[in-house]
Amino acid sequence: MMEANYCLLPGRGVLRLSGADAHPFLQALITRDLDSLSPECAVYGALLTPQGKYLFDFFLCLKGDDLLLETEAGRLETLTKRLNTYRLRADVTIEQETWEVAAAFGADVDGALGLTGLGAARALGDGIAFLDPRLDGAGARIVAPSGQAEALLAAVGLDPSEAADYDYFRLGLALPDGSKDMVVDKSLMLESNFEALHGVDFDKGCFVGQELTARTKYRALVRKRLLPVHIYGPVPEPDSPLMAGKWEIGNMRSGQNDRGLALVRLDRLAASGGLEQTLRAGDATVALQLPAWADFELPEAEA
Repeated sequence: MMEANYCLLPGRGVLRLSGADAHPFLQALITRDLDSLSPECAVYGALLTPQGKYLFDFFLCLKGDDLLLETEAGRLETLTKRLNTYRLRADVTIEQETWEVAAAFGADVDGALGLTGLGAARALGDGIAFLDPRLDGAGARIVAPSGQAEALLAAVGLDPSEAADYDYFRLGLALPDGSKDMVVDKSLMLESNFEALHGVDFDKGCFVGQELTARTKYRALVRKRLLPVHIYGPVPEPDSPLMAGKWEIGNMRSGQNDRGLALVRLDRLAASGGLEQTLRAGDATVALQLPAWADFELPEAEA
């Protein structure tokens, strides 16, 4: 069993949304219903294009009356500009925080942090700790003022590790990592398993891109899936085609060692032999898998 570990995630950063309209402002834009957001519960969601294509995904937690949005650090400025295009006269301030983000993962992380239940959150020092709201057993995130997270996590008995260790852990759970696994202005939410990972609500009312997302669900129009793969050989480069003979059925996204994620065309997968076949990607062979948490089925191989 993996020990309870922590690591800083230098590729992640934090936005703060404050002001009287911060909650309704964001509620009208993103895929997740913020009525379930509280000081005791964090949520996961996304901001889409009006056409329903992926732009940003993020975790949300509360710090007092302010919303803290944890997402890819390298895209914080772009996200800030995007949100400001919707702000108009709303009483909301959007600013980048000089906070750091850490992950905690492994055995009994929830017990060490005193948290129980999907998305459970609490104050930790001057920061906030919350269990990953996507999936039970997916560890926790900690957002805290710069320089504080490591001491806070060491104090609850967690052992230091590297960001690469967490990356391997999340790949084992088939959890996407932002634009490493989802294609900006192209990926669809249900293809990226957002419903199964509690990242989209269909009962909340309108959000940007809601029409196409709902149509994809209710008309069963999911034609691709982001799926885990077991890699035999060198890790293929992102976007490397997955080949079944001469037939391209998908593309690699991120990977490390023997684990990776790939976006797969379901019709081509079925036509070429289904889930049981071995595929080529670069100089490696890969075997597609179905996530243990999947609430969907893959089409059977065609006769």
